[in-house]
Amino acid sequence: MTTTSVERYTKLPDAISPQARQEIADELRPLLADVFALYLKTKNFHWHMSGLHFRDYHLLLDEHADQIFSMTDDIAERARKLGQPTLHSISDIVRHQRLKDNNADGLDALAMLAELAADNQILTRSLRQAHEVCDERNDVATTSLIENWIDQTERRAWFLIEITAKG
Repeated sequence: MTTTSVERYTKLPDAISPQARQEIADELRPLLADVFALYLKTKNFHWHMSGLHFRDYHLLLDEHADQIFSMTDDIAERARKLGQPTLHSISDIVRHQRLKDNNADGLDALAMLAELAADNQILTRSLRQAHEVCDERNDVATTSLIENWIDQTERRAWFLIEITAKG
């Protein structure tokens, strides 16, 4: 008789219930899709940046993209540690993402940065929602990770908002 991964994980002494694990994974899946979408949009704008402050913006977006990408493995592995599946493909990302793609050509640098600021703010709200779900289900490990991601995401939004501020 084989044991499923969920059954294995529920035998831990301080296990989170199978239902709670599913609910947490249901939060992590779209979160991971949004992080991948934001990563690709940030790289897209990094690659297509031009204008007076090209070097500064280009380097900033590269730094942001690296930070965003570093979240992906932690999110996916957290779902797996809970005995749940995670994203499998680009089409799976598209199916779950909430952030909108941008395939426009010739965007102004400040428009790019403003869009990324807004996306980071949306991601912050999604992270807070996921944190609430994890906290209610006593998943201390995931809430701890999310707290760091909220801080990083708020910092990215802050930088982008300050760059695009008028006056």
